[in-house]
Amino acid sequence: MTAEQLAKAKALGFSDKQLAFLTGRSEDDLRAMRARLGLVPSYRLVDTCAAEFEAHTPYYYSTYDRGDDEVKPSDRRKVMILGGGPNRIGQGIEFDYCCVHAAFALKEDGFETVMVNSNPETVSTDYDTSDRLFFEPLTLEDVLHIYRRERCWGAIAQFGGQTPLNLALDLERNGVNVLGTSPGSIEIAEDRELFAAMLQKLDIPQPPNGIATNEIEALRVAQRLSYPVLVRPSFVLGGRAMQIVFSDAELQHYMRFAVEASPQRPVLVDKFLEDATEVDVDCIADVGQFSSPDEGHVVMGGMLEHIEFAGVHSGDAAMVLPPHGLTDASMRTIRAYTHAMARELKVVGLMNVQYAVKGERVYVLEVNPRASRTVPFVSKAIGVPLAKLAARVMAGRTLADLGFTAETWPDHWAVKESVFPFNRFRGQDILLSPEMRSTGEVMGLDADLGIAYAKSQMAAGTPLPLGGRVFFSVNDADKPHAAAVARGFAELGFELVSTPGTARVLADAGVKVQPIFKLQEGRPNALDLLKNREIQLVVNTPSGQAPRADEVRIRTTAVYTGIPIMTTLSGARAAILGIAALKRHGCGVKALQEYT
Repeated sequence: MTAEQLAKAKALGFSDKQLAFLTGRSEDDLRAMRARLGLVPSYRLVDTCAAEFEAHTPYYYSTYDRGDDEVKPSDRRKVMILGGGPNRIGQGIEFDYCCVHAAFALKEDGFETVMVNSNPETVSTDYDTSDRLFFEPLTLEDVLHIYRRERCWGAIAQFGGQTPLNLALDLERNGVNVLGTSPGSIEIAEDRELFAAMLQKLDIPQPPNGIATNEIEALRVAQRLSYPVLVRPSFVLGGRAMQIVFSDAELQHYMRFAVEASPQRPVLVDKFLEDATEVDVDCIADVGQFSSPDEGHVVMGGMLEHIEFAGVHSGDAAMVLPPHGLTDASMRTIRAYTHAMARELKVVGLMNVQYAVKGERVYVLEVNPRASRTVPFVSKAIGVPLAKLAARVMAGRTLADLGFTAETWPDHWAVKESVFPFNRFRGQDILLSPEMRSTGEVMGLDADLGIAYAKSQMAAGTPLPLGGRVFFSVNDADKPHAAAVARGFAELGFELVSTPGTARVLADAGVKVQPIFKLQEGRPNALDLLKNREIQLVVNTPSGQAPRADEVRIRTTAVYTGIPIMTTLSGARAAILGIAALKRHGCGVKALQEYT
């Protein structure tokens, strides 16, 4: 490739990575070639005030066309903040919240903030958020150009989710001062073998697991662990292509059609812990700033208990803060494990840990040494701006300086509920899985847990009914527990209608129930009652990995008609708790500030 060809290719928009692939060389080689030729982009200004007033926060974009470079670097110390890029399922506005709060905190501390993001729909790209905005893709090439052009002091990759975090190691290798937890520690948390070695050293259990690079290896690992197993590609976003499999046939289908496995792209296989309670923990630490791992502080911001059992992605699960069903011993163990891992990884800033609690045994599922999607929720629930504190810690402050060295345990309940786009996708089943599908979240706060849950359902657009009929149909595995849940609805004054199998189980347990036809057996059936608004709530748990078509039709019809639906018995129990509280106390409203 000649210099002229390279210049033309760059002007046409080809990235270094694309050109390296096309010419059979490495990206580093191509970058070095550009450097020798002095071929770098210039930056043009988007005048946010249309020349009517001076633009105090200019937007910049890069170009290889010849012309003046309109960036005028200042002498102030700059911190680059890497945003999350385009909003998509698995990485959304929660990370943008963290980037915005980082910009605000660092500006208050005298830094000039340089935001790099490519999404016009987020607050991080608003004119008054940062001092400078570069409207560029989050690639190694583009980030390095901006970092060097602006002569930044450091860069924050922790707040934009997985996309900028994946760049951290390469940025450090190219001379970028990556603020916060070191890229080496991030690699330990992301690499399955390094992570397992760390847990073994700390004597912290994780579910039995293995790694597979092809179908035969995956089958061998799954048979060793015994089904069900959780399979997923490594380094995924939002649980993409993550699945619980129950047989060799399902695993073979997954390996052949769902993922591309290779030594560079291994598939992770974990023993799936059925009926375990999942717990998310967000903490903040400054231990990496000290020479001794015993110095500094690790402070847990929040411990969130999932309402659904393990197996639902944390971005989709309803959660309660503080935990309502964990024992004191389990919470002590979770706290001890969190502190031990934060110190071992020398965390500076935020860290998220996901646990599974089965009985009294606590397992670590995953550690993310970065901001998580629950940080905004936790910050609002406890009244502490965790993202702001983390940004200041990453810029050199300590938690002792900032006066945050002890946990804040709220004296009210905060419930997080997810919002889904199912009404936009007709025919799409609404069942939750390890793959994230939500597009937003809402919050319910109250001194009563039931009211807090009920408020979260109101905010999500499906308020709980205070009376009427409940359609109750559960799978065979849930039938031993169905009568107790159904009785809870009956005691609240609801009528119960069920398909014959579930109706028989409930009647045998002494619960009054009206049997109705299955869809293919006759009318009136569940669809008729839903369309006529003769059902006010649906409890329908799925019958296996390949749900029957009539189940899907019932669940999707409930969504389209705006009728609340619970697809787990744990969700149904939470609904009973909420309805009982509403009947008992009614629903009051207070400002967020009155709670925190």
